[in-house]
Amino acid sequence: MKLTVRILIVMISVAVLSAVAQAQEDAAGSQDPAGMNRMANYYIADYQELTFDSYAFPVTSNGNKEEKTVEGKRIDIRYNLKDNVATPSPLQVVRNYESAVKAAGGQVMYDNAEDDEATLRLVRGGNETWVNLRVGNLPSGVPVMMTIIVKQAMTQEVVMDAAAMASSLSETGEVAIYGIHFDTGKSELKPESDAAIGEIAKLLKSQPDLKVFIVGHTDMVGDAASNVKLSQARAQSVIGALVTKYGIAAARLMPFGAGPYAPVATNRTDEGRGKNRRVELVEIATK
Repeated sequence: MKLTVRILIVMISVAVLSAVAQAQEDAAGSQDPAGMNRMANYYIADYQELTFDSYAFPVTSNGNKEEKTVEGKRIDIRYNLKDNVATPSPLQVVRNYESAVKAAGGQVMYDNAEDDEATLRLVRGGNETWVNLRVGNLPSGVPVMMTIIVKQAMTQEVVMDAAAMASSLSETGEVAIYGIHFDTGKSELKPESDAAIGEIAKLLKSQPDLKVFIVGHTDMVGDAASNVKLSQARAQSVIGALVTKYGIAAARLMPFGAGPYAPVATNRTDEGRGKNRRVELVEIATK
């Protein structure tokens, strides 16, 4: 009987220790942010990813605290300190992350030693990553919270259909198309442009007498002459797709590169520049 009790006690102890060990392992599907290792003796307790979101990061500008909203892929992480290890101070944690980011060529955009908070910016591998770091100070440990945005423009998933294009052309003589995508500085259509190009083809097939200018627009990043040339090439790429893939007569389509000269929003913000990068259809009507 005593032997059985001892065995049961051992089994319960092993189960408890196993549960504690598992509780201190990284959350399923979690990972450290790219280019940023964690502090020693920490594990990921909570982890969440959103494909697209925004966050207002505290930044320092001319000595004042301001906010900068950044959009892109969002990751929220909470690191907890493992049991029975040396506890770092919140300031030690903040300074470690700041030093690591600086060593990787990044910047500290905001530092508040009193609140144990920092905003970090790192450009690496073509990605611009923003991190808001908050460090707690609890009797049970020093949790580390991160909100991370990997900056990117929202992928246009909802495309205006042919009927909506026709309505806009009828009312205003033009329609802006935001579902046509190119890599930066390139004129080759990206595969995700297929849906928008297909709707333009439907419009043209439904109105056999319709002729349009295909007008390319850019933002103001780079010099104007290069942007005009780029926008002309992009307009021509759209025409090429309509002619070769959908059999639209080339005589019904005329390319024009407007470059940065007809903005519909400010070029001072990422959102505004995104609106200015577009392709428009303009009806060619003489009567």
